[in-house]
Amino acid sequence: MTDIKLTVVIPMAGYGTRVRPHTWSKPKPLMQVAGKTVLDHVLDVVATATDLKNCRLAFIIGYLGEQVIDYMAAHYPEVETSYYRQEEMLGQTHAIAMARQVISGPTMVLFSDTIVRDDLSFLLQPGQNADAIVWVKQVEDPRRFGVVSLDGDGLVQDIIEKPATIENDLAVVGYYYFACGEDLITAIDRQLNDRMVTKGEYFIADALKLMIESGLKLTTKPVDVWLDAGLPDTVLETNRHLLAARLEEDGSQMRNNGVKVIPPVFIDPSADVTASVIGPNVTIGPGCQVSYSKIEDSILEAGAVVETSQLHASLIGERSVVIGGRGRLDLGDDCLVESC
Repeated sequence: MTDIKLTVVIPMAGYGTRVRPHTWSKPKPLMQVAGKTVLDHVLDVVATATDLKNCRLAFIIGYLGEQVIDYMAAHYPEVETSYYRQEEMLGQTHAIAMARQVISGPTMVLFSDTIVRDDLSFLLQPGQNADAIVWVKQVEDPRRFGVVSLDGDGLVQDIIEKPATIENDLAVVGYYYFACGEDLITAIDRQLNDRMVTKGEYFIADALKLMIESGLKLTTKPVDVWLDAGLPDTVLETNRHLLAARLEEDGSQMRNNGVKVIPPVFIDPSADVTASVIGPNVTIGPGCQVSYSKIEDSILEAGAVVETSQLHASLIGERSVVIGGRGRLDLGDDCLVESC
């Protein structure tokens, strides 16, 4: 670890419309996967670079952003944080620019619905001399993503959004590093002043292109694991992957009270689970009550109650109650489903 201060900008002002009904009552980064919020998993990655106490975390918040402020105060009270409200959804770099007053020196930009599994311990160490780094993952069909094009020296020469062809197969995953954050702000200011928009929004790809034109040496960092929390199906997929990784690290949980656990599973110690079959790929949050049920490939948020039900591929919001449920359910917070 190093004592160099790292600035981390985390835009999260979107409405999370693709994950409704859950985001009617909570910001998407506070959804639970594998026993932690999505935000916790993102900050776990940051912590591999340096102790979070050596970070300046700048959050760009919007709808329900007060919950993020409260969450950070409760769970990360010793970490330096600042918050900037994006009232107009004008794009990525419009959001980043709102935190300009704290952006200096080594800076990361992380988008909050993306989780990678990577060790960033190299980032602030002596000998790390890259001007900037973009994290990428090789994909079979790059036409759905933004991708990088590399020159003969392996440096990024262009960023292409949803290419028509497949020869450039390194997709941009949403993690960026800049050795000098001030250079990023300079490029963003030029982008904003010249109104360089794509479909009405300001994207970080256009700012990066300006930086490359100005001589920035942008390298890539491949990752093997790129997880998304932007859709209900991808939330469940991310839950499956992180539970499997947690099982490798911690071993399976043993339960009694007539409970059969089929790993991988996370059951919060405060949950009350009796006479049920749980798993595989299930997260049960704090204060949940589950009885006489079979649950697989699902997430139960804090305080959910499930009785005499058989659920699969389900997302059950906080304090929601399911009695006699069957099949797949997607419930926000404080809902009731009771079969006749």
